[in-house]
Amino acid sequence: MEVQHEKSPTCGTICLKSLLLIFNVLFWLAGGAVLVVGVWTLVAKSDYISLLNSSFYTTSTYLLIAAGCVVIVTGIIGCCATLNERRSLLIVYLVLLLCIFLLEIIAGVLAFIYYQKVDNDLTDNLKLTMQQKYQQPGEEALTQAVDKLHQEFKCCGSNSSADWADSLWIKSDTNHRLVPDSCCKSPSHLCGLRDHPSNIYKVEGGCIMKLEEFILDQLYIIGVVGGGIAFLQLLGMMFTCCLYRNLKDEPY
Repeated sequence: MEVQHEKSPTCGTICLKSLLLIFNVLFWLAGGAVLVVGVWTLVAKSDYISLLNSSFYTTSTYLLIAAGCVVIVTGIIGCCATLNERRSLLIVYLVLLLCIFLLEIIAGVLAFIYYQKVDNDLTDNLKLTMQQKYQQPGEEALTQAVDKLHQEFKCCGSNSSADWADSLWIKSDTNHRLVPDSCCKSPSHLCGLRDHPSNIYKVEGGCIMKLEEFILDQLYIIGVVGGGIAFLQLLGMMFTCCLYRNLKDEPY
């Protein structure tokens, strides 16, 4: 009776497994980076999101968090498929990589579209939001966001401090402030009675310019991280296809 010997892995298979394992570690780290960026944006910068009329930025943040989780899970599946040399798992892994890659392309196109309209979105809505909703009943979160915007970005008003002259709150303020107290360089109660440059922030372009810079920087970070992951995915798909061809048939 003939004894069948199990084939030992070839040098090519060992090299491909090593490359794919290295890729999966990098891919897993990249997924963690995406998750951290998404959570940081949601937790630390959520106040500014409420100032935007468009829901795209909020949606993209949640998509970023979801993508990070999926990437981490996909990386784990890739490691299991590689270590166990399971062709069935490799197929699942390859399909997941392809789906994430296509989603990143779609997200990238949407981000590019929003990148082009950020200025218009802020110009059309931020001034109106500040003038009509600041310190109004039920708008506590937005009021806190505006105050935080003033202090963190050292600005006052949407285009300039003069925008506050048409604010519903300023017009009804019994203390006759000219700007909110959060516009002051050293905030204190009723410091907004004086709008002299020595007392308040007077930045050319106002908070619109500062908030636009912040959003564009965030989109740039998302684009760089997404582009890096997309490049890794192309390598991963190539390594996966090569390893799949080199492995012996496995029962599904």
